Amino acid sequence: MSTKHTEAANRFIANKEQETWHNETLWMVREKRDRMAMAIPEWEKLRELASKIKMHTITHLDQYLEKFTENAEANGVIIHWAKDANEHNEIVYKILSDHKAKKLVKSKSMLTEECHLNPYLIEKGIDVVESDLGERILQLMDEPPSHIVMPAIHLKRQEVGKLFEEKLHTEKDNSDPTYLTRAARQHLRNEFLTADVGMTGANFGVAETGDIVVCTNEGNADMGTSLPKVHIVSMGLEKVIPNHKALSVYTRLLARSATGQPVTTYTSHFRKPRKGCKMHIILVDNGRSEILSNKEHIQTLKCIRCGACMNTCPVYRRSGGYSYTYFIPGPIGINLGMLKAPEEYFDNVSACSLCYSCNNVCPVQIDLADQIYRWRQNLDSFGKADKMKKVMSSGMKFLFGHPSLYNNGLKFAPIINHLPRFMLYNGLNDWGKGRELPHFASESFTQMWKKGKVQNKKK
Repeated sequence: MSTKHTEAANRFIANKEQETWHNETLWMVREKRDRMAMAIPEWEKLRELASKIKMHTITHLDQYLEKFTENAEANGVIIHWAKDANEHNEIVYKILSDHKAKKLVKSKSMLTEECHLNPYLIEKGIDVVESDLGERILQLMDEPPSHIVMPAIHLKRQEVGKLFEEKLHTEKDNSDPTYLTRAARQHLRNEFLTADVGMTGANFGVAETGDIVVCTNEGNADMGTSLPKVHIVSMGLEKVIPNHKALSVYTRLLARSATGQPVTTYTSHFRKPRKGCKMHIILVDNGRSEILSNKEHIQTLKCIRCGACMNTCPVYRRSGGYSYTYFIPGPIGINLGMLKAPEEYFDNVSACSLCYSCNNVCPVQIDLADQIYRWRQNLDSFGKADKMKKVMSSGMKFLFGHPSLYNNGLKFAPIINHLPRFMLYNGLNDWGKGRELPHFASESFTQMWKKGKVQNKKK
């Protein structure tokens, strides 16, 4: 059965040059991550500690959120609670309306992507400007991000050069990265200067002090919050952590896991509004409370959105972010999509080789591959199991349950080695698409054992 994911993946890999380039680019980031991780002797202890802190926090979420909001309000911050995406968007629009704002400048936030904030505000007449360079490029192209940390990683500089020619009137055929970056900086500088409100996401919310911590490499979050008189923060409930001691663990892990750098260029703390200004924090549930009660998948709430699972995933690297139907791709996106709406996003669970590389690199030790495997086992309960695979599984069960039939099958299997290629590789053989069938041995291991050809060597 062909699914939305496989169809989109087939379109991506049809361009072999693009597939190779995308794969190598992401693998380079994974290698940088490995070098950084191996340079820290206590790396695995940090991962274990980060996992324990997160599990402790999300299983005591009510206490930490209460502490966070008390301290944030004591700092002069206005707290809002949003049960879902619609309520979140309505709160943002009300804040903008109350301040008669017409232009909102944003730093990168996957939560606002989750809530579809941009189209909601644009429809209301608000000029929404993404200030992260990758996000701004994609906004000019009217496309969503293909990666949660490097949103435009699928684009080459030549494509960006052509886009800037059209949108920013840059020099023709000039795709020099320094030139394009300067052009983007000049373009965005005016947006910062004329914005009415600045908006950021939140990498962490520190319960002990009420701080919001935002990690960027471009300084755009600082620019967007330093000039406008209103700062809105969009924060998922699970982003709260106990204290700065816990924060020190995550800041050592985040950038190393995400981009292979020791720390982000900017790790900005926002504790209180500037004098004469306003700061709003919107705490968003949007299904997170339901995940808390799901014992098999609660670990997804530990995610710190580093993207390491995408960078290492052989399927994501070769099929691209747009092959996934949920807005977050890769292993974490598969699980989050299924938690959101399994009947809608079930096709993504096929985008996993169960190599478990995602488990091995996740800085907070989320059992990503195990969860995907469990989703696969439950597909039939959603009515989404592949009918052909069900038939094949039934046939294999019958074959393995009848030893004589199985042994006879092994005996005659080598005949396949001599069949014409067109009989083996055709529309009925999904395995043969992109793979070569194994060469069947003339004798099975069992036959060799019975004939004494295999000796049990004991030391």
